[in-house]
Amino acid sequence: MQVQQLERGLKNRHVQLIAIGGAIGTGLFLGAGKSIHLAGPSILFAYTITGIICFLIMRSLGELLLSNLNYHSFVDFVQDYLGNMAAFITGWTYWFCWISIAMADITAVGLYAQYWFPEVPQWMPGLIALVVLLIMNLATVKLFGEMEFWFALIKVIAILGLIVIGTFMIIKGFSTSEGPSSFTNLWSHGGMFPNGMNGFILSFQMVVFAFVGIELVGLMAGETKDPEKVIPKAINNIPIRIIVFYIGALIVIMSIYPWTAVKPAESPFVQVFVGVGIVAAAGIVNFVVLTSAASACNSAIFSTSRMIYSLAKDKNAPARLAKLDKRKVPSNALFFSTIVILISVVLNYVMPEGVFTLITSISTVCFIFIWGITVICHLKYRKTRPELAKANKFKMPLYPVTNYLILLFLAFVLVVLALAEDTRVSLFVTPAWFVLLIVIYKVRKMKVNQVEQPEVVES
Repeated sequence: MQVQQLERGLKNRHVQLIAIGGAIGTGLFLGAGKSIHLAGPSILFAYTITGIICFLIMRSLGELLLSNLNYHSFVDFVQDYLGNMAAFITGWTYWFCWISIAMADITAVGLYAQYWFPEVPQWMPGLIALVVLLIMNLATVKLFGEMEFWFALIKVIAILGLIVIGTFMIIKGFSTSEGPSSFTNLWSHGGMFPNGMNGFILSFQMVVFAFVGIELVGLMAGETKDPEKVIPKAINNIPIRIIVFYIGALIVIMSIYPWTAVKPAESPFVQVFVGVGIVAAAGIVNFVVLTSAASACNSAIFSTSRMIYSLAKDKNAPARLAKLDKRKVPSNALFFSTIVILISVVLNYVMPEGVFTLITSISTVCFIFIWGITVICHLKYRKTRPELAKANKFKMPLYPVTNYLILLFLAFVLVVLALAEDTRVSLFVTPAWFVLLIVIYKVRKMKVNQVEQPEVVES
């Protein structure tokens, strides 16, 4: 019988733009105002530090995936290096991460659509978006790549537009209500650390959330043409993208408007476009963040279905979820994940929005767990498979110092989450998720052992 394999339908341009899209989301478009309010210009250092750490995480992930081209996701190497229970917990945790993000983004689609259609119930645009994205994902992996390519392109054009327009305003000394635009605005309003180390440290909560999803490139390894060439290129370009899209955009924003004039509850992108006289600025940014939310949900549907497929292949989920259809798409896994995401449409109809703040903060803690597990697997791979490490052309720089540096940073972020009142609760709730998974795994293992144990025949 022929073994079913996922189609390698993602081209280099798909992976490159999806990698950019994974690092640009509503955390930048809408969350930048809050992070600037907390840290002032020192937010530039927070993004730089987090960007370097994320790049190193991706290097460890890339080295692991390319050490064995039979790995289709990080669950495969977790299984190899940490065992079946760790793979079970990691796979289902990553699935939960993206399910919760999808739920939040479906809600966001509904909210953004109301900007143009205020009479339409909030749940309806989310439902329409979910159905359309499911149909697209059921077609072929190439169509998923094409959709993400265009979603990401919209975000890239918006940010490059901001940088180009903003740089022109600064060079010309364009005057706003807060005075002339100038790079001196970066340090002339209380210095680079106007709120001290406290504001700088608290900003890491929002900054880390902005980078969530960057590891999606690694999950696409099993469906990428020529992964040995494409994956390293996508990962190595991450620092350039961070410098241009995050650091570049924030420098421009805080040079046009002093950080004190950036409103925490509004998108600073809107402020800049309004300042230059583009009256449709709010509508433009609303369109960008709507497509950004749809893009994140699209990524969630893709990643959760592939994670369920990988879990089912390793007998950590029902076997029927490992089946591929004639287009080599895991359609059963797609339907399963979409049905769970559909709960968000129901919640939008019957419940207040506050539930999503809790879900996404729990998701952030879970993503930190995923990143940590990846780095631990890399440590074990280097120690136990030196022959593979020697042959691998895509090595993690400065091993093992960088591994321990990443783990130290992730521990620091957990402390920051404990300091912030609105995210502290997630640190108490999240352990319950892991305990639940351990219990389910143990019970399931006992049942499997009972079935496999041969009956003793009495003489």
